[in-house]
Amino acid sequence: MNPGLLYAALAFTLWGLFPLYFRLVASVPALEIVLHRSVWSLVFVLLVLTGLRRWAWLGHTLRQPKRLALFAVSALLLSGNWLVYVWAVNNHHVVDSSLGYFINPLVNVLLGYVVLHERLRRAQWAAVGLAALGVLWLTWQAGQLPWIALVLAGSFGLYGLMRKTAALGALEGLALETLLLAPLALPLLGLWTLQGASALNRGDPSLVAMLLLAGPLTAVPLLLFAAGARRITMATLGLTQYIAPTIQFALGVWLFREPFDSARLVGFVFIWTALLLYSAEGWHHNARRAEPVPVLLSE
Repeated sequence: MNPGLLYAALAFTLWGLFPLYFRLVASVPALEIVLHRSVWSLVFVLLVLTGLRRWAWLGHTLRQPKRLALFAVSALLLSGNWLVYVWAVNNHHVVDSSLGYFINPLVNVLLGYVVLHERLRRAQWAAVGLAALGVLWLTWQAGQLPWIALVLAGSFGLYGLMRKTAALGALEGLALETLLLAPLALPLLGLWTLQGASALNRGDPSLVAMLLLAGPLTAVPLLLFAAGARRITMATLGLTQYIAPTIQFALGVWLFREPFDSARLVGFVFIWTALLLYSAEGWHHNARRAEPVPVLLSE
């Protein structure tokens, strides 16, 4: 097996299993979980960067205000995505959150068209149209937009777009984002702790250990993803990303017993069909581009 495929599959599997972790710390408010995740991720990546002696990028980056501003926005998008996701999982909306990550690839396609002026092929437009029909169906059935899914897909899509234009690796990028969040996260967490309102004041060692674990749980999948992305094609990477929402969906329906009736299934079928069309067209397009060009030999 290509090791890149293994790394990517492990990364998306870990992301898919995140609801199990967040349910273990469900007694902690979502905002505090996000603060812990930011602080302990920063501690973890700083230790890793120190061990690897990879600090040359920081001085160069700090002298570039535009890059810092870009990463400040990406940090806010990432933390907002984390907040909505943690809240959704701990308020019995795991299926809704899985929907957000199912439609995320198609949101990326639309963002590429609108922001980067990329041309879409007919099958890609058809996939986007099918996904839109699925969202409209779910809206009509529920009487409201599936806002959790749309916020998760939109925020992560914009985050990915910003990181696409920022020349930093996964580890360095996460380090800079959590550094930029630290002036907000550290005082808030410290204030709550001093007031006795933090989970750290409860005297529960197992809960504290679970919150400290948020650091490596955030950083390790990112490192695996970065290692995998360098070793496999974008088409293969695009297919492996469906591992995470598939696991989330299965957990929501079969483990957490969230409601999922036949009417809701119809909306998901529209979106799954859109993803199947999008993935099949992408494989076909890449295969055609990879075909060797025949060489005509003259006599």
